[in-house]
Amino acid sequence: MFAEALGSPASQRELAQLMDSLEELAGHDVVTTAIGFHPEESIGVATSLFSLTIRRAEQPNPRLTVARAALTLARSPLWTSSVRRVVDLPSTLPCCLVTGIISVPDVEQQLFQARLATVHSDGLHLLVLDLTSASAQHAEAYTDILEAIAHTICFSDPDLRPPTAAGTSRILEVLL
Repeated sequence: MFAEALGSPASQRELAQLMDSLEELAGHDVVTTAIGFHPEESIGVATSLFSLTIRRAEQPNPRLTVARAALTLARSPLWTSSVRRVVDLPSTLPCCLVTGIISVPDVEQQLFQARLATVHSDGLHLLVLDLTSASAQHAEAYTDILEAIAHTICFSDPDLRPPTAAGTSRILEVLL
């Protein structure tokens, strides 16, 4: 439906190419993506891409896992400028945020990217949350969005079902 709303065949081809590229991310441990469309006065619509990557932690110390991941993120040769800081999560899990401008080879326009590294509560998995956009003028808002997402992270067993109401037992009543 969105491709039809774009109207032009060139826009539809670009959208198809984007969707194909998103499917390829699974090979890089990306488990979910979301595309954001935000009103933009000068160009009509600003877009962003959110992704969540999950990887096995390479060692058992969660703080060390996050620190190493944050250093790796911050040392990427794609950054032209970056800011790094620790984020205090309600879960008390270690968390680092790296934000800034990146230059991607063969792409003329620079991109804003906010990347956040934390761990699963089991300490066995590293989570990397990314929010990327060509609308660098909204860097602060995108950073706030990613940090707000990080504050909502919680871990629960998806197979855990709430207990069903137990029927009354005459035997139980006698024993009590």
